Amino acid sequence: MSSVPSPASEGSSVAGPAGEKLVVFDTTLRDGEQSAGVCFSGRDKVEIASALAAMRVDVIEAGFPGASPGDFAAVREVARTVRDASICGLARAVDADVDAAAEALRDGARPRIHVFVNASDVQLAHQLRKDRAAVVAMAEAAVARARRQVEDVEFSPMDATRADPDFVVEIVRAALRAGARTINLPDTVGHALPDDVGALFRTVRARVPEVEGAVLSFHGQDDLGLATANALAAIRAGARQVELCVNGIGERAGNTSFEEVVMAIAAHGRRLGVHTGVDTRGIYGVSRLVEERSGLIVPPNKAVVGRNAFRHASGVHQDGVLKHRETYESIDPAAIGHPVGSEIVLGKLSGRAGFAAKARALGFALEGERLQRAFASFQSIADTRREVADEEVKAICAAA
Repeated sequence: MSSVPSPASEGSSVAGPAGEKLVVFDTTLRDGEQSAGVCFSGRDKVEIASALAAMRVDVIEAGFPGASPGDFAAVREVARTVRDASICGLARAVDADVDAAAEALRDGARPRIHVFVNASDVQLAHQLRKDRAAVVAMAEAAVARARRQVEDVEFSPMDATRADPDFVVEIVRAALRAGARTINLPDTVGHALPDDVGALFRTVRARVPEVEGAVLSFHGQDDLGLATANALAAIRAGARQVELCVNGIGERAGNTSFEEVVMAIAAHGRRLGVHTGVDTRGIYGVSRLVEERSGLIVPPNKAVVGRNAFRHASGVHQDGVLKHRETYESIDPAAIGHPVGSEIVLGKLSGRAGFAAKARALGFALEGERLQRAFASFQSIADTRREVADEEVKAICAAA
């Protein structure tokens, strides 16, 4: 398939660094592994974590050490091997989990323990079966225990977007008092609208002024397809960490997509007042690595990393992108390390310009009547194919 070179004179559509640093927290190896049917080996976790660290991802949540001996060993190996990022382990607000995370991270260069506990009334009543006072005490004790073992502690009131804002304020204040440095407000079931997310962050900032000494974070699920929009709403409302998964994998419908949010910040960071330190040229490679190791196929129409993200089948689009790539692409494929770049895909909707470009890429410089004959032959078979293969185009051109 032919690729469309970027005109030498055109600038990148991705803005340079601006505003405050946004911490990129990757949870592919923890929440991403919660995708049904996914089981990363210790070797997989080390390889994926190494790729993320090479891209300058700030925090890598390597797993849930208290969940199983295998995950404990994997987190320990990631912490020992990957030195260029903060390595994080998840823990419920119980002593055994906190201690397991601390032990697994003991040899890490920059260990972080991420403590969580239920916060919404529905989860308190039907899952945890404890009242609010007991849960606040659990959170405060667990964060304090974690802080005695590591300097960097994150706290999440789970299901925060469906919890009573008064209770979120109360439990956040307790976690900060106990030593949490990052407060993560998760949309655990992917139910919130962007306005709801923004309102929650503004409420916490207004009612817990001491949170300004910590980092506010957002973790979203994609049950309604709103995770990226919700992450951007959280950033607008003051979040300075986002929790992401490569390819958007994760529990149920998945997590906030790493590639979507990172590239949205690359494109719109100046307007949002933030930038990341991520080397976006590693995105395509790490996407394919996670696809391979997870066994979850990236949908062709997936934003940024899907097979069709930079492929053009419509004649109108082909004509535009051949003249100037930015007419129909807001992201330069080179910015994510795409190995091919923009592609012309021939089918029944392709026009003469796209066909001629494909022919040139295959070594046929067709003009005038010869181009007309070849294009007519192409159209006669294009209506019967989803895609006209290169070998068929070569035969058409040779016979013209």
